[in-house]
Amino acid sequence: MDNNEVKTVDFIRTQINEDLKNNKNDKRVHTRFPPEPNGFLHIGHAKAICVNHGIAREYEGGKFNLRFDDTNPVKEDTTYVEAIKKDIDWLGAHWDGDIKYASDYYGIFYDAAIKLIKSGKAYVDSLPPEEARELRGSPTKPGINSPYRDRTVEENLELFEQMKDGKFNEGECTLRAKIDMTHVNVHMRDPFLYRIKKVSHHRTGDEWCIYPMYDFAHCLEDAIEGITHSLCSLEFINHRELYDWILDNLDFEYRPRQIEFARLNLSYTVMSKRYLLELVESKTVNGWDDPRLPTISGMRRRGYSPESIRSFCSQIGLSKVNSLVDYAFLEYIVREEFNAKADRIMAVTQPLKVTITNYPEGQVEEFEADNNPNREDAGKRVVPFSRELYIDRTDFIEEPPKKFFRMTKGQEVRLIHAYFVTCNEVIKDENGEVVELLCTYDPASRCAKSPDGRKVKGTIQWVSIPHAIKAEVRLYDKLFTLENMGNMEEGKTYSDYLNPNSLEIFTNAYVEPSVKDRAIGEVVQFMRIGYFCKDLDSTEDSYIFNRTVALKDSWAKIQEKS
Repeated sequence: MDNNEVKTVDFIRTQINEDLKNNKNDKRVHTRFPPEPNGFLHIGHAKAICVNHGIAREYEGGKFNLRFDDTNPVKEDTTYVEAIKKDIDWLGAHWDGDIKYASDYYGIFYDAAIKLIKSGKAYVDSLPPEEARELRGSPTKPGINSPYRDRTVEENLELFEQMKDGKFNEGECTLRAKIDMTHVNVHMRDPFLYRIKKVSHHRTGDEWCIYPMYDFAHCLEDAIEGITHSLCSLEFINHRELYDWILDNLDFEYRPRQIEFARLNLSYTVMSKRYLLELVESKTVNGWDDPRLPTISGMRRRGYSPESIRSFCSQIGLSKVNSLVDYAFLEYIVREEFNAKADRIMAVTQPLKVTITNYPEGQVEEFEADNNPNREDAGKRVVPFSRELYIDRTDFIEEPPKKFFRMTKGQEVRLIHAYFVTCNEVIKDENGEVVELLCTYDPASRCAKSPDGRKVKGTIQWVSIPHAIKAEVRLYDKLFTLENMGNMEEGKTYSDYLNPNSLEIFTNAYVEPSVKDRAIGEVVQFMRIGYFCKDLDSTEDSYIFNRTVALKDSWAKIQEKS
């Protein structure tokens, strides 16, 4: 096997290996990720990044470009550019050389358009764009030639220059390729190459008022940069013929090959930038980094690691057929990662006071607890214990159903790391709500070990009230209730499927004091609750935690079966 060949079975690498054997493009592998700076990246983009960057790094001498396709000044902004750069770097996909921009090549695009006009392969059309699109026909109906299709080369050159000089208003003229209006592929029916946009560009300002269409610019960018394999999603498969036609009619040193693969579709979410932008602008979510969104910045804020996202993208693999990936699979990968590496701490989201009546007043004990029993280097932490504690309200039921082994009157339970306790009395307020439990403890059960071999089925977490740190805990869930958002009922929109329980906030939660040492973004396991990360809005006086992923809950399963 050639030392530059990667031994694998997927269809993209198989094609690359074949190209290398045939000495195409000087036996180079050069890929790129070409985002449009009109929104934040989402996990679908993460898959494309991982594919392009991963392949480039697998081959000896392989290169990977980051290039912004900034050809539509109406929707683009430097805010998006900076956010995209941050996301890609965070994912660990480091680009080679300087960042590229389509706007760097505007002059080359213009010269390429002039060459097509001079060779009779492009013309200026004065039809309104809507009317021109109507004349393109349909997959079963051939298109009709524009009445301006047979303009002379000289007339087209003059009109195109006037377009560039701002002599026409938006929509008055377009530049189109002259191919075949009866072509079976609608994309080949005299496609638009340039349109007029009198909008200031985020990099070139008002230097240009004509901008190339994506299909025209993209293949030229690839050729200019020496890209060997232009890897894109399946919706571009019908554009490949145009991609090749443009390059066939222009002279470039390198000839890239376009290869398509299935995009990532994730259950209970949307990947459309338009929908995501609407969610942000309508304030349905709290910005592009809202942890409920599938954006990379949202997932980062939720506590997902770059390793988990890369692992997810790797494990779902490459396909030529679009499919829906279950969000639960992503959560499984995240959960497995943090089960192995995240420290454990105790927290209660809905505090209920417990007073241990036979525990000495004013006494404080300290228990050593393993940070993570799955990690040899995890070390230990100190957990303070006192007469007054908080447990989670969900861990107590006054009249419990069968198989409820947590705290109830007269039933002994195990406090993690500490003692066995038994509830003897329930204190209620004037409304009948339980406000305090009076319990006794067994001093012989220190470190929650049975002194006489008796078995205690229930184990619950707790925090010492004098030492507890108050925190806000945010429980994030799926943003939508429909598994496949591509199957919305006719007449409905994404807003009809919003999950009203996608965010639940507990402002009166308490966590053990070791949480003070946790960094912003660090993920820890709240024992028996889930994995949480310290949110960037946290301060020294205010702690906020986002749920990254829930734990499996045996009691919830029993309730579900019931």
